[in-house]
Amino acid sequence: MNGTSAAAEDRVFAALANATRREVLRLLRDGGPQPVQALADHFAMRRPSLSEHLKVLKDAGLVSEQRSGRQRIYRLEAAPLAEVQDWLHPYERFWRDRMKGLGALLDRMPDDDRP
Repeated sequence: MNGTSAAAEDRVFAALANATRREVLRLLRDGGPQPVQALADHFAMRRPSLSEHLKVLKDAGLVSEQRSGRQRIYRLEAAPLAEVQDWLHPYERFWRDRMKGLGALLDRMPDDDRP
């Protein structure tokens, strides 16, 4: 992996590390594109604080911004999430294999409900 793609991946993981930003992504996933104020209504924080979270998400490529008059409309950009899923897939496979091994071990163990 080259330095540019590693830096982009680091920005995505850093953006996802914050619960507020994950909630913004969920809101955009479930509700579609939304203006800043509609997003801000879901949080007990000042709008400038939310704008900072949106900037982090935008810099990570997880949201895009479109101006409509005086409003800024934010839209989920899911492509970087697919890259995260690709990165996580080997770990998912690792745990799935571990669980299969545990299941096989349990199947070989004698039952404790003997008369």
